[in-house]
Amino acid sequence: MSMNTECIDERSQTAGGHPAFKNIFKQPRAAWAVAFACVVAFMGLGLVDPILPEIAQQLNATPAQVNLLFTSYMFVTGVMMLITGWLSSRIGPKRTLLLGLIIIVIFSALGGLSATVNQLVGYRAGWGFGNALFISTALAAIVGVASGGTANAIILYETTLGLGFSVGPLLGGWLGAISWRGPFFGVAVLMAIGFLGVLMLLKNTGKPERKSSILDPIRALGHGGLLSIGLMALLYNFGFFTLMAYSPYVLHLDEHGIGYVFFFWGIVLAISSIFIAPKLERFGTKRSMIAVLFLIAVTLIAMGLGVRHQALLIACVVLIGAFFGLNNTLVTTAVMEVSPFERSVASSAYSFVRFVGGSVAPWLSGKLAEWFNAQMPFYFGASAVLLGMAIFFMGRNYMEAIR
Repeated sequence: MSMNTECIDERSQTAGGHPAFKNIFKQPRAAWAVAFACVVAFMGLGLVDPILPEIAQQLNATPAQVNLLFTSYMFVTGVMMLITGWLSSRIGPKRTLLLGLIIIVIFSALGGLSATVNQLVGYRAGWGFGNALFISTALAAIVGVASGGTANAIILYETTLGLGFSVGPLLGGWLGAISWRGPFFGVAVLMAIGFLGVLMLLKNTGKPERKSSILDPIRALGHGGLLSIGLMALLYNFGFFTLMAYSPYVLHLDEHGIGYVFFFWGIVLAISSIFIAPKLERFGTKRSMIAVLFLIAVTLIAMGLGVRHQALLIACVVLIGAFFGLNNTLVTTAVMEVSPFERSVASSAYSFVRFVGGSVAPWLSGKLAEWFNAQMPFYFGASAVLLGMAIFFMGRNYMEAIR
């Protein structure tokens, strides 16, 4: 889910065996400070996965109610994408990073103190606010301070994304086995460390010369290609968050078990995103995206058919991580290439549609299980992904800039 960058289309230069990858660890302390905070920020998405069933039990809530933890987080993150560029251009990247980090510290700690599921959902919304401010600025900050050029910076950022997605569920499982409140306090502590690191090690880079307008991302959505990709990503999120928010309930594992399953899911996602996705460019971005979306839908259908077979579900969770990693990278590349607008503006517009529109998916997956049966969320997620694939295909004429 890479977001805001001027240089992300250089990703193809960073495939596995290139010199840039070998030198990735030769970075200044400022780059590592931002990278550490990125890992913790990305952990926030999957951190709650292992504790969803426990939260439901301890707070006397239904799965649909607990899944609002994802909905509030995504909705606020998406809305805030419209103003992050505007704010950063006025107070500067470093201050935007620090503001996002301190907001995450506050609201993750408050989440650990929650007495009701509604309080927890509200605090996750605040967490999403801070996360949007931080993530939208972090990659640009890494590019600005990393050594070895943009290629190394992109690899470093993608590595933090993969580590966050994989370590988040693992840490959530470990701390969640002690108490469901543990992961929230753990993130607060780690983010406080990240805040101090960025504060002390990252130099103030000043304010950009051009001040962004809040309306810039809205105007960008007038581009047919960008809008088509945004709508596709919105529907893809129904599949993504069916897996993230609903599958923990049907895996029938304890906190440690769910944590390990999603740990391997994150590892596979990172490997496919960093090493495999760039190699798909030889087949063309558009063709590759259609094929990957189809494979995601097929895997979700298989999970619906095998919802009572634990081993099959675990295998599918890990496998679909590879497809998610490929699609995340391909979509981000497409967003950066398709629009004539500045890349930061295009990214904000795309993220707004994707997150705000898809925020209903976690809640809806739980309600579908209540209304129908345990299989229906997976079938609905697969149908949404296939519809997104069709919208992307129909909008291909607006995407001449993409191979």
